Amino acid sequence: MPVSYYEKERVFKLDTPHSTYLIGIVDVEGFLGHIYYGRRIPDRDMGYLMRPREHRVPSEKNRERLSFYDGLPTEYPGHGIGDLRESCLCVETPEGYRACGLTYRDHKIYGGKPKLEGLPATYGEADDCTTLELAAEDKVLGLTVRLYYTAFETLDAICRSVRVENTTGKPIKLTRVLSACLDMDNQNFDLLTLHGNWALERMISRKKLGWGKQGVSSLRGISSHQEQPFMALAEHSATQSQGQVYAMNFVYSGNFLGQVEMNQQESLRMVMGIHPTDFCWNLAAGEAFQAPEVVLVYSSAGIDGMTHTFHDLYRNHLIRGPYQNRARPSLVNNWEATYFQFDTQKLLDIGREAAAAGIEMLVLDDGWFGKRNSDNSSLGDWVVNEEKLPGGLKYLVDTLNSMGLRFGLWIEPEMVSPDSDLYRAHPDYALQIPGREPTQSREQLVLDISRKEVRDCVYDQIHKVLSSANVEYVKWDMNRALTDVYSLALAPEAQGELYHRFVLGVYELQERLLRDFPNLLLENCSSGGGRFDPGMLYYSPHIWASDNTDAIDRLKIQEGTALVYPLSSMGAHVAACPSHTNGRVTPFETRGHVALPGCFGYELDLTRLTPEEKAMIPGQLEDYRKYGPVFRTGDYYRLASYSENHEYDALMAVSKDKRLAVIDYVQVMSRYRGKSIRVRLNGLDENLYYRCSETGEVHSGAGWMFGGVPLPKLNGDFLSRLIVLEAVEAE
Repeated sequence: MPVSYYEKERVFKLDTPHSTYLIGIVDVEGFLGHIYYGRRIPDRDMGYLMRPREHRVPSEKNRERLSFYDGLPTEYPGHGIGDLRESCLCVETPEGYRACGLTYRDHKIYGGKPKLEGLPATYGEADDCTTLELAAEDKVLGLTVRLYYTAFETLDAICRSVRVENTTGKPIKLTRVLSACLDMDNQNFDLLTLHGNWALERMISRKKLGWGKQGVSSLRGISSHQEQPFMALAEHSATQSQGQVYAMNFVYSGNFLGQVEMNQQESLRMVMGIHPTDFCWNLAAGEAFQAPEVVLVYSSAGIDGMTHTFHDLYRNHLIRGPYQNRARPSLVNNWEATYFQFDTQKLLDIGREAAAAGIEMLVLDDGWFGKRNSDNSSLGDWVVNEEKLPGGLKYLVDTLNSMGLRFGLWIEPEMVSPDSDLYRAHPDYALQIPGREPTQSREQLVLDISRKEVRDCVYDQIHKVLSSANVEYVKWDMNRALTDVYSLALAPEAQGELYHRFVLGVYELQERLLRDFPNLLLENCSSGGGRFDPGMLYYSPHIWASDNTDAIDRLKIQEGTALVYPLSSMGAHVAACPSHTNGRVTPFETRGHVALPGCFGYELDLTRLTPEEKAMIPGQLEDYRKYGPVFRTGDYYRLASYSENHEYDALMAVSKDKRLAVIDYVQVMSRYRGKSIRVRLNGLDENLYYRCSETGEVHSGAGWMFGGVPLPKLNGDFLSRLIVLEAVEAE
């Protein structure tokens, strides 16, 4: 059984295929100590790892209780009683004090995984996973805290969450509720994070872990372009295929904190959860607060091992719906083709070209509603602009359907334009601070989605539009950070709940949309990749990775994204050229190869392509149909990184049965070499034989992996090649 309790040793043991996690009940008071997390071991009586002789337990020497609290590796640290490292829980009482410390009360072990009400989370049945529900208490406060740990049968992942129950008999305030803590010794770790900016999201950063506090965070109301709710500790010697890696990823789409602290004893504390800044939750007697989930992943097989666990977990236990295991339709989006300047005829012209080429769907982006001819009006007025689209959506969609094309639509439900009928009628629906001029961005304000009447107002409009025609795809955008975060509907003492209530409102809206339109394919977007996080993947099987569609910049963006998230979760398109982001000119073939591993589509005016470019589209779509399943469901390997070598990029996907592998190679910068570049492959079956499409040669999987594949020498910059290895009978 993946989860066991050993009463004699007072130890909880969680086992995954290659890892073990140990929790100990310490001393007669029942402190919950962290014993071990790492490579799988048969042992359970490993309490010596907590150094009990160095940190004298209070029952032995109460005069050193402070030293005990500040030294014990702790499962879920409280605040204010002596643990001077980063705390996970802070409770303010009516009297104004904030001390809190937890001890063991009882536990349950059961098959499957409970849902987190109102929150996205991984899921699993009794034959997939086992859950430890560990009840702790603060005996002075009378507070109950439930710690949940779910271990998966076939994956090296442990999912953690926290539920705080107010059993004190009086109201309290939660000023900090983080979701996971991991105490350990430093093992010459590097800190691995993903940072970025608009149009350059999820750039990989790896640096030596230093003293003090370091990590990632967001206070923008979204997980953000700038930081990603992910961090990992990797041994300094760890490579793609070797070494230990400990990772955390937060299943949440709002403000977050991910932090590693190295103290004076060179002990580490790794924590993750809702950012405590501007957070304060009022909890009446008898109420409970459910914190979001953190996914822990351990790999002893380097960064690739971590990546494979995240990919398999999210594909099979986070993404839901009819498209969980299905190919996403190839599509053309009109944004870079027309921006706001379109009408029915222009869309039908693009549609005819799409249908003739074999593209499956047309997605109508911004500008179809209200009086929206630029980005300065009409958000909130979700009524079709019949000056642009006579007959509404139905005529357009019916005509496209008759061509064999499916139809998708862009929306931005969380925003409102000051120049809109909605704002003129209900200015109080926007987040705003009384007496202060609200801060606009993109000439728009943020709706107070925490309010049910606001959610209902927006949703009812959008529901009516989606019901008016055969809309099979929705692109849900969100184009600015939250500012002026004050709700006119909340009492002053409840304003600290607003950031979290906003995120809960977004989740409720998306869940409602999927319930009412169960066959809908939802793509999330936030000014590109500003809300690319596990919380969003629970509602949409893929997310628009970045507004930067330049193929060369996308190499870095998609590499960072794929470090954690499945290739199938990345929206990736062949875009207009020269690039609308940076003016770069890249070949049509290269743009196709770069977009191929993700959810494939086009972001350009098909009517303006050259005959040579149009002729390439059927072949690109055939590659997507043929090799898309390998990228979507197989194991991903990073063979070479343009972000590191500044010359070329190569990724590889291998089918789960190991009979097919696809290498996506881009020569970014050409330079003279006396010999070809050779990359060693990974993930093949050593005993199978494979034919290489590039050379025609047949070698064993061992030969290709340990000897390597020579990459073609291409004459020019920004050129690419798809290399396929298929299993054959040995010759």
